[in-house]
Amino acid sequence: MTKTMNIVDVTYAQTGASVHIDAMGMREMQQRVFAKRDAQHLLIKAPPASGKSRALMFVALDKLYNQGRTKVIVAVPERSIGASFSSTDLTARGFFADWEIVPEHNLCTPGSSAGKVDAFINFLNGPAATLVCTHATLRFAFERLAPEAFNGTVLAIDEFHHVSADVEANRLGALLRDVMAGSDVHIVAMTGSYFRGDSVPVLSADDEAQFTPVTFNYYDQLNGYEHLKSLGIGHHFYQGRYTDGIGEVLDLDKKTIVHIPNVNSGESTKDKIEEVGFIIDSIGDVVDTEPDTGIIRIRRLDTGAILRVADLVDDTDQKKRADTLHYLSTIASKDLDAVDIVLALGMAKEGFDWPFAEHALTVGYRASLTEVVQIIGRVTRDSPGKPHAQFTNLIAEPDASQGEVKVSVNNMLKAITASLLMEQVLAQNFTFLTRRAGDDAPEPGTIKIKGFKEPSTARVKQIVETDLNDLKATILQDDTFARAAAGNIDPEMTNRVLIPKIIRERYPDLDEAQVEEVRQQVVVDSVIKNGEVRQVGDKRFIRMAEKFVNIDDIDINLIDSINPFQRAFEVMSRSVTPSVLRIISDAITATRVEISEDEAFALFPMIQNWAKVNGRKPDVRSDDAKEKRYAEVLLFLQRKKQQHQAEQRATQMVEEP
Repeated sequence: MTKTMNIVDVTYAQTGASVHIDAMGMREMQQRVFAKRDAQHLLIKAPPASGKSRALMFVALDKLYNQGRTKVIVAVPERSIGASFSSTDLTARGFFADWEIVPEHNLCTPGSSAGKVDAFINFLNGPAATLVCTHATLRFAFERLAPEAFNGTVLAIDEFHHVSADVEANRLGALLRDVMAGSDVHIVAMTGSYFRGDSVPVLSADDEAQFTPVTFNYYDQLNGYEHLKSLGIGHHFYQGRYTDGIGEVLDLDKKTIVHIPNVNSGESTKDKIEEVGFIIDSIGDVVDTEPDTGIIRIRRLDTGAILRVADLVDDTDQKKRADTLHYLSTIASKDLDAVDIVLALGMAKEGFDWPFAEHALTVGYRASLTEVVQIIGRVTRDSPGKPHAQFTNLIAEPDASQGEVKVSVNNMLKAITASLLMEQVLAQNFTFLTRRAGDDAPEPGTIKIKGFKEPSTARVKQIVETDLNDLKATILQDDTFARAAAGNIDPEMTNRVLIPKIIRERYPDLDEAQVEEVRQQVVVDSVIKNGEVRQVGDKRFIRMAEKFVNIDDIDINLIDSINPFQRAFEVMSRSVTPSVLRIISDAITATRVEISEDEAFALFPMIQNWAKVNGRKPDVRSDDAKEKRYAEVLLFLQRKKQQHQAEQRATQMVEEP
C-alpha cells in the first residue's frame, strides 16, 4: 500500500470568533441569521457544528413573539436528528424566551406514520406553538391538507439539500412550492451542504430568488475556533481488498468514524457483517459486548489497552442498534472516554454529533459531494484536546489486470477533484476588483486584477456571493472536467470553453456578458485559492504555474493560462507507483474527449501562436501531448473546411440553371 497523501492541509488562526457568545447567547453565525429574522423566506447555508438548529430557535421564537406567527414546524430528514431541536434553555444566556417541545409534539419517536400524521394535523388545529417531525411525516400530512392550512406558520426544513427542483421526482420540493404559492407561510431552510450530489438544483432560479440567503462559510467557522487548529483531507490507495490493508491507515490512538463501502460498490466484499469482523480483527481481540449499550470492548493487539467500538453496521438486532445510538447521542457526545471508534455504513453522517471525533476514514469513492461534506463535518467540531481533524478516503488503485480500470481511474479523479473543491470551500475568501492605472494599494482581503470583469448585475452578484461553491461543485462533477483537471486538456480550453459551457447550462437566464463575468470569478477564485500566497515586505506574491508572481502584476490572461485544478494530477502522481500512474495516464488518454467545434475554434489562436514560435505546424505523431492535441484540432478544422466547401459547391450546382 502507498502512503496517505493530503491534498488539503489547512491551518487556522484560532481567533475564537465563531464560538464566542454575545449577550443574547448567540454565536457569530447565529447573529448573522438573527439580523435577517424579518425575512419571510430565509436560506441558511452554514457548515456542520456552526449552530444552525439554535439559530432556527432564535428566529422562530422572534417570529412567534414579535412577528405574528402562531406555529413553528421543524422538519428533519431522519428521527435521530430531531434531538437537535429538543427543548433548550435560552433565557439563561440572555435570550427573551426558551425553546420548548412537549413530548406529544416530538414526532421523531418510534411509532406508525399514520399516528404521526394525525398528531401533526391535531397540532395545526390546536393551541400548541412548536412541533418537530421528519420530512416523511410532513409529506404524508400534506397529502391530507390544503396549502392554506400553513397560514400563520413558520416551516423550518433542516438538511435542505434533500429538496430538489425536480417536481416529478421530489415530493418535498413540490410540497415547498405549493405551500409558498398557496399560503402566507414563513420558510427557514437550513443546510450544511447545499450540494445535492446530482445535477438537479435544490431550487429553481425563480424560487431561490424569493429567499434571503445567509451564508457562513467553512473558513469563517474553522478560523474562529478555539481548539481545532488544522484540517487535513487526503487519500490512501490500496491494492486487493480494503479489509486486508485498513489496519495500515486506521490510527487507533485517534477517535475515529469508519464508513465502510456501500454493498453495491466495487470496494465492497458484499458481506458487510464480515467486513466489520475483519476491521475488529485488525484492532485486536473482543473482550465482551455491553448489554445495555451494545458497545464492543476490544483489547488492542499492540498495546493491550481496551478500546470501545460502536457497531452501527449490523442491523440484524434493531434494539441493540437503538441502544447504541441512544448511548452515542446522550453519553458519548459528552464523555471523552465513552467510545473510541464508530463503525458505520449509511449512518453517522447528517446530524451525528460526536465532538471528540478527529478522524473520518471513508472506504471507497463517494459520488455525492453532500455525503463527503457531511462526513467531513463529523470531525470539524471544536473540542478541547483536538488540535487537528483528518478526513482520509481509502480508494482502490487501478489494476491493469482487472476489467474495471476505466471506472477505477474515474473514481480516483473524481475523489481527488472533490477534495480540491473542499479546499476551495475551506480557504479564505477574497474580493476581486479590476486593476486600473493609478489605483491605490488594495484593502486586506482584496485582490485587483488587470482585465478582470466585475459583476455588473444583481443576478451575477448574487451568484458570486452565495452560489460560487455550488457552481464549482457542478463543474467538478462534470465527467469532461474530471479529465481536464488531470491535465489532459489545455488550460485555455478548460477555462474558456468547458467552464462557460457548464455555466450556461446551470444558469440559462444569463446573457453572454454575464456568463463571462461569472466565468472569470470562478477561474480567478479557484486559481488564487489553489495558489500559495506569500507576503514579502510590503508585497504579496502568489505561486502560479510553478513560479511566484507579484499579485499586483497578475492579469486575467495569465490566470486563464493556468489549469486551476492541475494539482489534482500532481498530487496523485506523487502518491501512486510509476506503473499505476502509467495505467491512469493511459486510461485518461483512451477516454479523451472528442474535439468539438467550440474547442477547435477556442484553440485555433493558440495553435497559430505555437506555429509562429516553433516555425512549423504541430505534428500529430509528436510525443508532446499539447502538440499532438493541436495537430488533431488542425486536422479537425481542415475536415470541417473541406465539408463546408463541398456543401457550398453542391448548393451552387443546385442553384445553377
